[in-house]
Amino acid sequence: MARYLVTGGAGFIGSHIAAAVLAGGDEVRILDNFSTGSRENLNAAPGAEVMEGDIRSYHIVRDAVDGCDFVLHQAALPSVPRSVKDPITSNEVNVVGTLNVLNAARDARVKRLVYASSSSIYGQNPELPKRETMTPLPMSPYAVSKLAGEHYCRAFWELYQFEAVALRYFNVFGPRQNPFSQYSAVIPRFIHSLLHEEAPTVNGDGSQTRDFTFVANVVHANLAACTASAAAGKALNVATGHRVSLLELLAELEQLIGVSVKPRFIPSRVGDVPHSYADTSLAREILAYAPHVTFGEGLRMTVDAMRGGKERRRRE
Repeated sequence: MARYLVTGGAGFIGSHIAAAVLAGGDEVRILDNFSTGSRENLNAAPGAEVMEGDIRSYHIVRDAVDGCDFVLHQAALPSVPRSVKDPITSNEVNVVGTLNVLNAARDARVKRLVYASSSSIYGQNPELPKRETMTPLPMSPYAVSKLAGEHYCRAFWELYQFEAVALRYFNVFGPRQNPFSQYSAVIPRFIHSLLHEEAPTVNGDGSQTRDFTFVANVVHANLAACTASAAAGKALNVATGHRVSLLELLAELEQLIGVSVKPRFIPSRVGDVPHSYADTSLAREILAYAPHVTFGEGLRMTVDAMRGGKERRRRE
């Protein structure tokens, strides 16, 4: 039986990973400061050991990694707009915090660390699809911070032979994603608006495209990255390999929910890239990764989960 540490395990992605680790019969410890994570998300991982603390505090991180075989490092301060508004805090959490986790994991002789990176690191590079060999051109402090974390992972592999893998997530969505924050991702915001028959807000003209990736596929990649022999020191795309425009997304959601609401268009957000989708061939080769849940299937499950949550709140 292995023991996993999931930093940010009370968050959207982290809670799904923690639940999958427990379902596989292993032990999981969660480290979270609950700044963006939710205690309610911990219900998905009953039996997990929970430590409340901040990755910017080295002694807390050192205690958290103790006795763990693998670290799945999901803790971060997310959102491009948030980082544009407050680049200093994004750097402290995403760069200094990641260095703390890497150094503590190395000293604790953790077998491998898997780091949650982001497709935002590709930034202004216009080439499509996005390949790991491309030159990163990050457009926001968030993207810069995620790229810095990747460089630290590679440096720890080269200098100390500490096994670290970076996974570049592309627009992850699914149940338990918060629709209410001003920094929320587009899919939960669209679903929430349509369920309440309110006008969804579209940044830009809606023609921008994304490689929307259901959270179960990201969980699969994280667990595979823990043991794939050739993964150490690598950065790998995790996505579906297809792109969907915001207007196409909205049309599919309207069909699933059974409503038609005219959207409200506002200016594009500073730091956002116009188009993004991934070449996932390297992850297929190294991790035997495949997106088991399609975009359409993932949308249906997400709508069902959010519709159920709406009904529960109404009864309460």
